[in-house]
Amino acid sequence: MNKPKSLKTTRFVALLIAILLITSSQSVWAKPNKNQNAERAEAAYQALQTYFYQPDTKLYKESSPHTGNNKYSYVWPYGAAMQSTVALAKMPEIGEKYKTDIQDRLDGLAAYWNDTKAPFGYDSYVRAPLGGGGDKFYDDNDWIAIELIKIYHITGDVSALDRAKELFELQVFGWDTDPSHACPGGVFWTQASWSKDRNTVSNAPAAQIGLYLYEITKDAHYLDWAKKMYNWVNDCMQAPNGLYWDHIDLNGNIDKTQWSYNQGTMIGASVLLYKATGEKAYLNKAESIADAAIKYYGSSRIYTQPIVFNSIFFENLLMLDDMNKKPKYTDYVQDYADEVWKTLRNPETGVVEIDPRRSTELLEQAAFVTINAHLAVDKKKKD
Repeated sequence: MNKPKSLKTTRFVALLIAILLITSSQSVWAKPNKNQNAERAEAAYQALQTYFYQPDTKLYKESSPHTGNNKYSYVWPYGAAMQSTVALAKMPEIGEKYKTDIQDRLDGLAAYWNDTKAPFGYDSYVRAPLGGGGDKFYDDNDWIAIELIKIYHITGDVSALDRAKELFELQVFGWDTDPSHACPGGVFWTQASWSKDRNTVSNAPAAQIGLYLYEITKDAHYLDWAKKMYNWVNDCMQAPNGLYWDHIDLNGNIDKTQWSYNQGTMIGASVLLYKATGEKAYLNKAESIADAAIKYYGSSRIYTQPIVFNSIFFENLLMLDDMNKKPKYTDYVQDYADEVWKTLRNPETGVVEIDPRRSTELLEQAAFVTINAHLAVDKKKKD
C-alpha cells in the first residue's frame, strides 16, 4: 500500500505548494465551464496513459519517471487510476468512448485478486506470476468496491456488483469484535500484523459501500452495517471542531490528524444515509461537516493535503451540492482545480508536478484527472 511513506512526503512539500499557488497570478481560463473541465480531464488522462500505463499487462507504473524496485503500482494507486477512468465514462456526451477503458481497468485489477482464503479481497500488490502479493488493506478494497458499483450503474455489469458485495463482506469480517478494546468496534485498517489501528478511512467508505448496495438491493443487512460503521466513526473519531481524526489504536491513542478525505467520506455517508432513510438530520450533518471542513481548510490549508485525498473530499462535496442543487461547494472545488491546472501542471507533458524534485506519483495524476472529470459532470447537472 505504501501509504505511510506517501503521507510523510506530503508534509515536506506542503509549504512549497502553498507558496507556488499564492504567488501565481496567471490563469489558463478565466472561469472554466463544463466543457473546459472535460477538456482538462481528457488531457490529464492522456498524460496518465502516456506516462504511467503499461498496455502489455494493463497495469500502471507507480510513478513517472519510474522510481523504486516495483515494476507495477500498488493496488491503491491502481484503484485511483480506475476511479479516473470511471469518472471520464460518466462525463456527458463523451463518456461512452471510455467504456472500453473501463474493461481494461477490470482486466488489470484481476492481477491483485486474492481468493486463497475467504473472505476474499484485493492484495496490496500484484500476485503471482507478476508479483508476490501483499497484505490486504480494508480501505484499498473500499475504494475499489465503490468504483465497481459505479461500473455496474454505467455498464450493467452484474459481475462488478457481485464483486462489490464480496468486498463489503470483507469489511464486515474486518470489524473489531473485542469489547475490551478502547472504543470497541470499527473496521481495522489492514490485516497486516504490524497494525491494529481502526481508521476513519476504513469505516466511512465501508459505510458508503453498504449504503450504495442498500440503494440497489433494499437488503437491510447493508443498511444496518452501514449505520453501525458510520456511528462508530461519529462516536470515536469526531473532533470538537466537527471534523474527524484519523485513527485509534487498541489502547485508545488517537492520531488526531484531520485529513481531507476523512471529512469527505463522512459527508458522503451522511448524504447517502439521508437518501436511504429520508431523515433530514443526516443531510444537516453532511452540511455541518462540509461547512466545518471549508472553514478549516480554507484557501490555503487545502493545498497541504495530498491531491488524492482532496479528490475524494471533493467528490463527496459535489455529491452534497448535487443533493442541494446549489453551487456552494462546487465553486470551492473549481477554484482548487483552476489553481492546480495553472500552477502545478507541466504544459509540455500534461503531468501534474506536485514537487519538481521527485517523480509524479500515479495517485497524483489519477486524482488530477478525477477532479476535473467530476467537475465536468457536476456542472452539466446544474445547467
